[in-house]
Amino acid sequence: MRRDARRTLGDTVAIQYCESVTRREARNFWYGIRLLPPTKRRALAAVYAMARRIDDIGDGTLSPAEKTCALNEVCAALRTVDASADDPVIAALGQTRRVCRLPLDAFESLVEGVRMDIEGTTYRSIDDLVIYCRHVAGSIGRLSLAVFSLDDDGCDAEMEQLADDLGVALQLTNILRDVREDHEMGRVYLPVDDLDRFGVAPDQLAAPSPPAGGAALIRLEAARAEEWFGRGLRLLPRLDRRSAACVGAMAGIYRRLLSRIERDPDGVFRGRMSVPTHQKLIVAARAFAGLRV
Repeated sequence: MRRDARRTLGDTVAIQYCESVTRREARNFWYGIRLLPPTKRRALAAVYAMARRIDDIGDGTLSPAEKTCALNEVCAALRTVDASADDPVIAALGQTRRVCRLPLDAFESLVEGVRMDIEGTTYRSIDDLVIYCRHVAGSIGRLSLAVFSLDDDGCDAEMEQLADDLGVALQLTNILRDVREDHEMGRVYLPVDDLDRFGVAPDQLAAPSPPAGGAALIRLEAARAEEWFGRGLRLLPRLDRRSAACVGAMAGIYRRLLSRIERDPDGVFRGRMSVPTHQKLIVAARAFAGLRV
């Protein structure tokens, strides 16, 4: 795409709302998003705000039927995105579509993943789990790539695949981080085949003490996540410097988290693991400087 005045996304009330949601809720992602120039930062905040809305429906206290109805309403709104809408998130997405080719159908893929959560889907194999990861995280990777490419002629199929792969890596890391928390919500994402292989029963994921085969199970899943990072991070050389810094910071923080999990795999059974703030800042600074994170 040719760089011109149409490629500037203004600091509107709708955009300000989405940025406030992103700063408050994005946690690890905000460290990367803040490295972008204003237009891309604002566009990605609009993407994040809608993704947050969809996730909140799935994680909320509504009944399954009410959640399904709410998701249907979101999908209907996404089909009629209007920059002048009263809903600030819909308005921000409409404004974002003026500056980049935002694939709004990717949000429907995210919705499909949330429907899987509502239905209590279990995953027999790692391949089954990857399908879920592509829905809930690969979709966001593709949306983000459209934002990163707004100054260019767009992105090609290989870049979209790499963005999708990186989304899988991030989601697998999330799943490992949240093993205990997810179980308490009635969700088990770890593949049944792997649980059986290491003799770990679903109820043991939130037991007072880590299961006997738990550490080996978590190390296996962590190694798989690292393989997905290896594929997905090949996207970075295809991006402009600031976009690569954004992605590098996000991925770098998650890889730090993955390393902590690999060093202490039983820790995920005790509770959510995290990366200290000072380490996140170091990763973001290194990413901005173009250093390996």
